Amino acid sequence: MGLVATLLWAYGGVGLAVALAFLLIGFDRVDPAARGAYAVRPLLLPGLVLLWPLVAWRWRRLARGASE
Repeated sequence: MGLVATLLWAYGGVGLAVALAFLLIGFDRVDPAARGAYAVRPLLLPGLVLLWPLVAWRWRRLARGASE
C-alpha cells in the first residue's frame, strides 16, 4: 500500500473514532434540542468522518465554554 493510501486510511480511522465519540457523547451537549434524535445520527456519520478536524475543533471550543 502506498503512502497516500495509508494516510487516507489513517485519516478515515481517526475520523471514524472522532465521529463515533461525538455522536455518543458530544451530540447532546452541542445541541440540547437533539436529545433522543437517534434516527438522525447515522445520517451524520459520513460528514463527521470527512470533517472530523472541524468537528473536533468546535467540540473542544464548546467544551471550554467559548462562544462561537
